[in-house]
Amino acid sequence: MFRGEAVFKRSLGRLGGNVSKEANATAKAASKNVLTKEDLIREISRVCELTLTDSQQVLDAMIGGKVRALARGERIEVRGFGIFFSRDRKARTGRNPKTGEKVDVPQKRVGRFKPAKELLRLINGEAESK
Repeated sequence: MFRGEAVFKRSLGRLGGNVSKEANATAKAASKNVLTKEDLIREISRVCELTLTDSQQVLDAMIGGKVRALARGERIEVRGFGIFFSRDRKARTGRNPKTGEKVDVPQKRVGRFKPAKELLRLINGEAESK
């Protein structure tokens, strides 16, 4: 299990009332037309002819490696897909939207993604221009 997965699993637990975590996540994904981790595992299993357990280990290793690289401040470049990177946000003064009072927002690092030109063309339905 990679470091961010524990946080993800805790947040899933907060989403559901009397419904199981898996059913709640599946229902939310279906209503928003989302590709879930389970979908990715099944696709890896189908394409690579692996068991679901092996496919989950492959996906966990890929995601875990990328999370650790981003935590170290490294860029991740996937040709034809895009670039994952982190940026530092400066400390600033914000406002509490409810009360309007000033609040100091500390400096933090945020994850970013820049899609590749090929991916943008596919998303926008443009034909290959080669």
